[in-house]
Amino acid sequence: MRKITAKELREMWISFFEEKKHKNIGSASLIPENDATVLFTIAGMHPLVPYLLGEPHPQGKRLCNVQKCIRTNDIDEVGDNTHLTFFEMLGNWSLGDYFKEEMIPWSFEFLTSPKYLGIPVENLAVTVFEGDEISPRDTESAELWEKAGMPKDQIFYLPKSDNWWALSGGVGPCGPDTEMFYVKPQPKCSPNCNPSCDCGKYVEIWNDVFMQFKVDEPNGPVTELKQKNVDTGMGLERVLCLMNGIESVYETELFKPAIELMERLSGKSYNDEAYRRSFRIICDHIRCATMILGDKNGIKPSNVGQGYILRRLIRRALNYARQLDLKGEDLVLVSDTFVDYFKDFYTELEDNHKFIQDELHAEINKFQTTLVSGHKEFEKILAHLDGDTIDGKTAFRLYDTFGFPIELTQELAKEKGLKVDVEGYKEHFAKHQETSRQGSEHLFKGGLADTSEASARLHTATHLLLGALRSILDENIEQRGSNITPERLRFDFNFPRKLTPEELQALEDRVNQAIKNEIDVVCEQMSVDEAHKSGAIGIFDSKYGDIVKVYTIKGYSKEICGGPHAKNTRDLHHFKIVKEESSSSGIRRIKAILD
Repeated sequence: MRKITAKELREMWISFFEEKKHKNIGSASLIPENDATVLFTIAGMHPLVPYLLGEPHPQGKRLCNVQKCIRTNDIDEVGDNTHLTFFEMLGNWSLGDYFKEEMIPWSFEFLTSPKYLGIPVENLAVTVFEGDEISPRDTESAELWEKAGMPKDQIFYLPKSDNWWALSGGVGPCGPDTEMFYVKPQPKCSPNCNPSCDCGKYVEIWNDVFMQFKVDEPNGPVTELKQKNVDTGMGLERVLCLMNGIESVYETELFKPAIELMERLSGKSYNDEAYRRSFRIICDHIRCATMILGDKNGIKPSNVGQGYILRRLIRRALNYARQLDLKGEDLVLVSDTFVDYFKDFYTELEDNHKFIQDELHAEINKFQTTLVSGHKEFEKILAHLDGDTIDGKTAFRLYDTFGFPIELTQELAKEKGLKVDVEGYKEHFAKHQETSRQGSEHLFKGGLADTSEASARLHTATHLLLGALRSILDENIEQRGSNITPERLRFDFNFPRKLTPEELQALEDRVNQAIKNEIDVVCEQMSVDEAHKSGAIGIFDSKYGDIVKVYTIKGYSKEICGGPHAKNTRDLHHFKIVKEESSSSGIRRIKAILD
């Protein structure tokens, strides 16, 4: 195998699939648009769910990209060799076009050809679905792998827990997958070891999902899909490690500039095991925060939703910065290294660089104030303490409310000759962690997989609301977030103050007038340049795609969008605003329903 850079890997992936007639659709926003089920984009397929369910994609049936992703359910594992909150996923899709017969040979080619990754066949293994009482054994994939050149003894059949994909909840499109593994020497493992073993011998590097079935009710029977899809995902960071013979993602080029800067600023060495975990956590959290702030739908730190996760990342990084004797402002310089490294590929980072810096500075200053408040709270606790031990619930409250890591609480307690119930703290922390994990994996029903008429009507209502905001308040108002469930819409937009009751009534009236006028919702496909010239609003960067969908509600709205939508405004019946509030500094939020 040859050494490879991240830039080369991204370009290699895109060029490979462009040669196979795919369109590079670029990375979608990290902040899901019109999806209430997750806080952040968690996989490359996530923004494509409507198209996987049958809606035509403006770029065609063969797509590929490098997608920015965030998963926070394992945030407390960050600091080991592999866990990250932000990562890049290489993906390609067939929307009812090619299937296993094409995808498996392509996968073998990309993995083994000297022109691409060039991994020796003897260092690879694959798994396929073994079948169960509901779904058939995937002998077809196994035979295709063997035909492509994979030795039969390196093909493993595994159960549904290992080789089956389904949407959260188990209802909807689903199907078998085939996973590809790099095989590392592991002499201590059993001769019968297979890729389901966690000994470290098998490292997953790619997954091909074949969406060929659907389930209409939980635990119900599977039936064939009319549109069979392929969805694949390869983790850039993991492949970068394997190709360069590196054990930890933090030792790749992705983090090198940040680590070297922190070593100079702190006078401490990353190679010192006493400090290595702190270096890694700061790197991960500040990189992730930089990507969130620099996103085209970038948000600010707050106490709810995505803003809360962003705030937690920054404050957790600040806590670990103390262990390296780094100042809060040093973390802004760490962020700058990530902007500089990624700006050529994710150009929005350079466009939003000042916003990133300003928000990091602001959050650092707020946290310093919070720490002062936390110290005062600690003194109050001492004044009412019965005994010589701070209980676990109180220690956790100091962490959750004031950002005090347990280590800081222990330090302060030790100075006063007191102890801390660390085990009790861990119990409360574990409950919090499980709640957070459940929340980050599945927030609300609905989302992109919901193609119900209710959601389609609310989606159309957001277009009318934005048009009304621009018409009545300020033509420079832009969407800063949208969250739709089948019951309500939530819409964030830039505006400096609270809206008056008269303004809210005017917004309602304008939307309801559009509904009363019974206007057709017209969808057209055109180039980005044509959309811009036609007066459509939306994101006009080069990564949006060559062809886009433009939805027009004549006289009220014209936007680039992926749908779904009502066919006529009369389908919306009646629009009512139920709440208007602040989302974060300079961002207002409207919640509305259709009745």
